[in-house]
Order: sequence, then structure tokens, then C-alpha cells
Amino acid sequence: MSLFSTLLRATAFNLFFFVLTVVMGVAAFPIRWFAPGRALPYAKLWAGTTVKGLQRICGVELRITGLEHLAGDAPVLIASQHQSAFDTLVWMNLVPRPAYVMKKELTRLPLVGPMLLLAGMIPLEREGGAKALRDLLRDTASAVADRRQIIIFPEGTRVRAGEQVPLQAGIAALASHSGLAVLPVATDSGRCWSRNAFIKRKGPLHIDIGAPIPAGLKRAALLAAIREGWDTLEQQRLGRTGPQACG
Repeated sequence: MSLFSTLLRATAFNLFFFVLTVVMGVAAFPIRWFAPGRALPYAKLWAGTTVKGLQRICGVELRITGLEHLAGDAPVLIASQHQSAFDTLVWMNLVPRPAYVMKKELTRLPLVGPMLLLAGMIPLEREGGAKALRDLLRDTASAVADRRQIIIFPEGTRVRAGEQVPLQAGIAALASHSGLAVLPVATDSGRCWSRNAFIKRKGPLHIDIGAPIPAGLKRAALLAAIREGWDTLEQQRLGRTGPQACG
């Protein structure tokens, strides 16, 4: 695909995303006022429509392995790599009742922020110290009681494909407090939609879900197991597909 065509497609998608978000954000006011229980299905519709738009406009092909490790509608901790904004969209419709652990600043976004809270997402004040951790554990316990699937990005921020950063310890506190198994998830979304990039390129995008890591591991052992799970999933993907590039 030529650079001009890629730029044209990316521009069309970004315009589509902006218009969709504004229109659905405004249309969400009746839900916010009169039917807050419909916030999660509405958020799933927004995210699903966005992902379908990305696939059709930019030519991204989504390939998922390991869905058998998701145990129906049971609560679980999903520890995913984080390379692009795509990772914050796709899980909305891969599990029945998602609850993302997200930075608290997102709740202040016009139109979107209030719906994130109503939909049951879990805000985290990243510089909030011990109080932020207590709030995170409390909100996670509520989500587990509500049979939510909790998505957390242990890297703490978007990371370039192939780059490694130290994992945040919050995932270990959540696993210990909740008693839930942890599913490691590797992705290469950054190849087609790199960190903070305007351009979204055509090509296959992989989400590989690993076998559950049992509850009860100490912090260092759990973080090491997550990293090992990611590395194993990446090697298995390369064994299946070989090196791939986005156009």
C-alpha cells in the first residue's frame, strides 16, 4: 500500500473515530440520566464499532489465539501488553463484562469520562500512593463480586513493539487480594498502530492469550511469570507466522 493511500485511510479512520465518539457521547446523555445500567452495553457498542471501522477503513486484520483460556463469564485478571490505543478498545468485546484498570485522568474527558465510570471501569490515580492502592483493591473487589473480567496493563503505559519496561507491582497486589488467576496476553498492535501515532497501517494484528498463571504467587514470581508468558506467546507467534510487517 502506498504512503498516500495509507495516509488517506488513516485520515478517514481518525475522522470516523472523532465523529462516532462525539455523536455517541452526546447520545449517551439519556443513558447517563435515566438508564445508567445500560452504560456498559453502550460502551461495548462504541468500542466494537470503532474496531470494525479500523478493520474496514485501514485494512487491519485481527487474529486471536487462546480464547479457550477465557472461562466464560467468570472473573479473571487479564495482564496484557500495551502498545497502542487499540489494546484499550478490543477487550470491550472479547469478554462479557470488561472492567479496565485505567488512569484516572481519562475520567475527566468530556463526554467519554462519565460513561467510563458508569460502565464500571476502575480509575487509578497513578501518583496517589497507598491511598490509590487501597482504592484500587476496593474497586477491584467490587468488580470481582460483579463477575467482571479485569483488564490491566502491567507495563503502565504504551510501549513500542519489541521494547521492554519494568512491570508495575499493582498486578501482584490485585492477584493476591482477589485470589484470581492471571492470564498473560501478548500483542503486536504497535506494528500497525504505533504509540501515539496518527497513522494506522494495513496488516495482521495478533492477540495471543496464554494459559492462566495460578493465584498465590509472590510478587516477584508473578511478574516473572507474566514476562515469561509474554515471551513464550511471542515466540509461538513467530513460529506460526514468521516476521510480519504492516503496509
